[in-house]
Amino acid sequence: MFFTSLDKAVRETCGSSRKIKEKRPVFGGDINEAYSVTLDDGTVLFLKTNEPGSASFFEAEAEGLEAIRRTGAVSVPEILALGTDKDVSFLLMEFISGGQKIKDYWEVFAAELAAMHSAETPGYYGFREDNWIGARKQVNTPHDSWIPFFRDCRLQPQLEAAQKYFSPEDRKKAGNLLSRLDRFLTEPDRPALLHGDLWSGNMITGNDGKGWLIDPAVYYGHPEADLAMTELFGGFPARFYEAYREAGKQEPGYKDRRDLYNLYHLLNHLNLFGSGYLGAVLRILNRYAG
Repeated sequence: MFFTSLDKAVRETCGSSRKIKEKRPVFGGDINEAYSVTLDDGTVLFLKTNEPGSASFFEAEAEGLEAIRRTGAVSVPEILALGTDKDVSFLLMEFISGGQKIKDYWEVFAAELAAMHSAETPGYYGFREDNWIGARKQVNTPHDSWIPFFRDCRLQPQLEAAQKYFSPEDRKKAGNLLSRLDRFLTEPDRPALLHGDLWSGNMITGNDGKGWLIDPAVYYGHPEADLAMTELFGGFPARFYEAYREAGKQEPGYKDRRDLYNLYHLLNHLNLFGSGYLGAVLRILNRYAG
C-alpha cells in the first residue's frame, strides 16, 4: 500500500496509536539510506529512504520480494508500506535481526533456491515491467525464448552503454558475440523465477537461522544466471553448489556458460563504477568473440 506519510504508514500497519520513538542509521548499502526504526511499543522495523523520484525503485523492490514470497520456497522480509514523505521516498519493512545459522545452512538454502527456480511462472522470459539492477534500469520486455531475451534485454543495453570504454576492435567483438549467442547458451525447459542479483551481499540470515533473500532484481529466466552470479564476487561455499547439483537443477556445460552470464553484471558494474571492471569485461569478450 502506498502512503503519503511515514507516520500514517506506521499507524495503519502497526496500530492506530503507534508512533516512531527512535530512528538509527544502518550502514552497508550504497544506494539508499537505511535505518532501524523503533516504535513506542518496542517494535523494531527496517526503513529505506531515497530522494522522492526513487519511489518507483522501491515499488520494484517490493514487487520483487513479493514474487519470491509467493513461490513459498525462500523467505524474504515482509513489506509493510511504501510511499513518499516530505522530501523522501520510503520503504518500510520487517526488521531482520538475524539468528544463529541452522545446521546445514547452505544445503538448506540450496534446496530452497532450487525450489524457487522450480516454482510455476507465467511461461515467458522477462517480467511484467522493467525494474533495477543496482542503480541502473533493467529491461524486462517479455520474450518467448531465453537466448533472444538475454541478448536483447541483458547484454545489448549494457554493451551499448559501455561503448565509450571500447576500442573499435572491442565493439566489433561485442557485435560478434550478440550475433552468435546461440552457439554458447542453451534454452531451459521452462522459465524460472530468478532473484536476479544473487551475490552474498543480497542474502542474510533470518531470525529462524536460515538464508533469506533481499534486494532482488527479479525476472523469469534461466536458473544458471542466478547460479553464475553467486560465483562472481567471492562465491558461496562448495557445499552449496554440491547441494544445488543434487537437487537436479544444473545442466551439463554450465561452467562453459557461467562467465557469459556474468558478463551482464560486470558490464553493469563497468557502467556504474567505471573502468576498473573493463579488464574483466574484455577477457570475457575475447574468450567468446575473440
